[in-house]
Amino acid sequence: MQTAERSSGHDPSEQVIYNRCLFAYKAASEIVKGNIIELGSGEGYGIQLLAPLANHYLAVDKFDTDISGHNNVEFRKQLMPSLSGIADNSFDFAVTFQVIEHIKDDIAFVNEIYRVLKPGGMLLLSTPNRPMSLTRNPWHIREYTAAELSAVVSKKFQKVEVKGVFGSPVVMEYHDSNKASVQRITRYDILKLQYRLPRQLLQLPYDIMNRMNRRKLLQGNSDMVNKVSIDDFFLQGTTENCFDLFVMATK
Repeated sequence: MQTAERSSGHDPSEQVIYNRCLFAYKAASEIVKGNIIELGSGEGYGIQLLAPLANHYLAVDKFDTDISGHNNVEFRKQLMPSLSGIADNSFDFAVTFQVIEHIKDDIAFVNEIYRVLKPGGMLLLSTPNRPMSLTRNPWHIREYTAAELSAVVSKKFQKVEVKGVFGSPVVMEYHDSNKASVQRITRYDILKLQYRLPRQLLQLPYDIMNRMNRRKLLQGNSDMVNKVSIDDFFLQGTTENCFDLFVMATK
């Protein structure tokens, strides 16, 4: 099954990044109710946490996805940022995790989310925190600082709060090991081609090197990797050292 670039829970070497992505759904599960729309649902691995809390759950993605197991879940294949065909003021919550960095027109994306939310409805959004990125991710059109993301969302939403997703000491240990490994690879990029070449040319080599690196980390640090669970991540006020930014914005 083809999906957009997201971490898979089926690969043991992606245990850390998978739980980091899944944590956003756990945080959302403490808030959401009513009618929910998810933008960029991917394989749907977070729906199991949110669909039981919803009256109606609409999952939207650019690839066909077999999302089953919940009678209240509807899937729609659609390219974003447009949400054409979805009525104004329809949803109590919009969730979109690790998606906005892939959207060329992020302002239009936020505007469309605002349009389909009911008055008083809430947007929950996560995206990587740029200062913590170890290298350029060529799948991302851009990444944000907390101030930059707040500025984008605040163009439409008046009430915006940005928190950070942080990790436990074992997550930070993994991060430091990963950082050292990535630096051993990128030291050969003396011309900084990762930042100068068109991102489309870098996507395949990035995927290959990223998977090789994570599997090497698993082989050398299996005890550390296997310890990490969703409970090793938490929200608090943003700093440059948070892994992801987590936005809560109210219409």
